[in-house]
Amino acid sequence: MPPHCDSLDGPVVTAARQALDAGDVTLILPFVHEDGEAEVRTMFSTVQPVRSLGGPAREVADRLFFETVVRVHRAGEGAPYAGLKPAGLDVGPVIPLAERAVASGSAADVAEYLTGVLHDELKHRLEKVNTLAAAKDQSVPDARAYVEAMLGFQVYSHHLLQALHAPAHGDAGHEPGHSHE
Repeated sequence: MPPHCDSLDGPVVTAARQALDAGDVTLILPFVHEDGEAEVRTMFSTVQPVRSLGGPAREVADRLFFETVVRVHRAGEGAPYAGLKPAGLDVGPVIPLAERAVASGSAADVAEYLTGVLHDELKHRLEKVNTLAAAKDQSVPDARAYVEAMLGFQVYSHHLLQALHAPAHGDAGHEPGHSHE
């Protein structure tokens, strides 16, 4: 998983910062699962008076709140919490494309990029299968190498299809492959 939800410039900390600045805990609550809401509300109430002291006290209070909401968010994903990541880390090419898609309402750029990557990966893997197929009748080790690549290609394709139909982040209660439009 790329550093995103657990980074200081990711969507969870951004929403947490907005909640603190506005004095409105409800701005962060959509980012945490319902079972974690009480903990986040309690921490929000705890850090508010400390923030009013300003300076280093405010920075420590903010950091504690950020750590809490990211930890609770990650728990809601069933993922371990490994601390906050610094801002500015490389999240790869897809996250920025997905963020722009959400902002614009168009998935065209994400689809174009992923289609290109998918095509290149499938082509490369199938070329390996075809190369090994040419030598598969020469020996048992050559046949094994072919079978490994051939089955690998098939299983890889199957896993891709499963990933395409898997629930998205936060869609755990919806049927895989079901459109939510």
